[in-house]
Amino acid sequence: KHDIMKWNGWGYSDSRFLFNKKGQAEFTGKRYRLSGLILPSLKDWFEGTFGANLQHKSPPALNVSAVPPPNLNESFVEELKAAGVALSQEPEDRVFRSHGHCLHEIFALREGRISRVPDLVVWPSCHNDVVKIVELACKHNVCLIPYGGGTSVSSALECPPEETRSIVSLDTSQMNRILWIDEKNLTAHVEAGIIGQDLERQLNESGYCTGHEPDSMEFSSLGGWVATRASGMKKNIYGNIEDLVVHIKMVTPRGVIEKSCQGPRMSTGPDIHHFIMGSEGTLGVVTEVTMKIRPVPEYQKYGSIVFPNFQQGVACLREVAKQRCAPASIRLMDNEQFQFGHALKPQVSSIFTSFLDGLKKFYITKFKGFDPHHLCVATLLFEGDREKVLQHEKQVYDIAAKFGGLAAGEDNGQRGYMLTFVIAYLRDLGMDYYVIGESFETSVPWDRVLDLCRNVKERIVRECKERGVQFPPLSTCRVTQTYDAGACVYFYFAFNYRGLSDPIHVYENVEHAAREEILANGGSLSHHHGVGKLRKEWMKEAVSTVGLGMLKSVKEYVDPSNIFGNRNLL
Repeated sequence: KHDIMKWNGWGYSDSRFLFNKKGQAEFTGKRYRLSGLILPSLKDWFEGTFGANLQHKSPPALNVSAVPPPNLNESFVEELKAAGVALSQEPEDRVFRSHGHCLHEIFALREGRISRVPDLVVWPSCHNDVVKIVELACKHNVCLIPYGGGTSVSSALECPPEETRSIVSLDTSQMNRILWIDEKNLTAHVEAGIIGQDLERQLNESGYCTGHEPDSMEFSSLGGWVATRASGMKKNIYGNIEDLVVHIKMVTPRGVIEKSCQGPRMSTGPDIHHFIMGSEGTLGVVTEVTMKIRPVPEYQKYGSIVFPNFQQGVACLREVAKQRCAPASIRLMDNEQFQFGHALKPQVSSIFTSFLDGLKKFYITKFKGFDPHHLCVATLLFEGDREKVLQHEKQVYDIAAKFGGLAAGEDNGQRGYMLTFVIAYLRDLGMDYYVIGESFETSVPWDRVLDLCRNVKERIVRECKERGVQFPPLSTCRVTQTYDAGACVYFYFAFNYRGLSDPIHVYENVEHAAREEILANGGSLSHHHGVGKLRKEWMKEAVSTVGLGMLKSVKEYVDPSNIFGNRNLL
């Protein structure tokens, strides 16, 4: 994993945005649709949006030598070795598993600042290994922090600095097998350490899929999805993780939790699965999951729609949700995000393509009268039986037309969908030039969507100005999931931090204010990122005093010695 992944940034080591010697933006590597391509508009957009100067670089430090020595519980280590469990106390292994991908975590690594890291990393290879590790941790009073794909954006993987016990990162990556596929019941029993892209690829080889595609699916794990109550881009057809799970096996300090039956639904008191899903590593380790699967869809088609403004776009998505005809994925980008996406468009390969793009722009802006500074774009993905997809597509486009929407082609839809997997790499580019940024999300009732989007974006701009940010920030959002009673909204914000003595402190204050604004406008604490340590100060407000007390009581019973001591959530 160390050989192919960045230790202080997002994703694969060979994949990154950069400005080459000619000053052109490009994306390196061979793994993505953008890989190896020149992006002629990105430089102007980047400089214009952030006031960045490409002559002023802020390269990362490459120092891992400052890793503190491990605080080992020698008796625990000896018994692990006797049990045949793979382990390591090497600095690289420990640092790699000491963080997720919150801005402050990556910024600190880039500056060579390394604080508390796990003292030991262990790699169980199966459920029984986890049982043994947890038993030994209880015996020797060792703190365990489960680690899946490492993509957390809630500070969930940070080691509590006040923890005096030996901290052990329990890395589930070697528990990565599909144990069986049941074709009669369309279920698959899978070890929880498997990474999303590996799960889908292996199921596809047998003609099946789960359809669960979170933005992080290349790197995040099945166990992580369960532990954070994850959501995928195609949830309109396949559901969120809570809709896909049939059975969960979890190892806790009290023993193993699992149901005796794999029936599709039960009325046996509160659902035990809902104590596990969203528990964020505070109760135990998810080891095996039975999931619903489906045959790989026969037909897939992308699409896109241009709207004259964000209000019309939101009204269209509301109507699509009301009529329950949403495609597998439908996402509405505001104008700022549209401009951002346009800046990532690769260099065209022919004069004819350039001419066609010019004609489309002329038709939309001049003939139809769309203002390029207000228009917004929805990207679509349809899946299923070909005939039904085409009927479905017509229904959605007919609704869009009632709200001033114009079909904008398959290519724009596919490009917008695939950009999801490379956008995270842009933060590393930004940090190379004194620009920091982050994303966060919420869910909100339909009647509050527009107010929430406007107020949060304005609050970010206002807070940045008040805190000394010299150039206006990027403040943008998209409606990324639709439901009967509301939507998920995803925000990005970024700013040039040159001139700030403590940019992370400024960023954290701005994000805190944005979260307060979300809650004041009827939004949830989180839709799918989870709580971790980053957002737990609002948990009482989110679930009530009694609700928080219930969760704490479960923790106290299941884990009385706080073996799973990551201090998330509660």
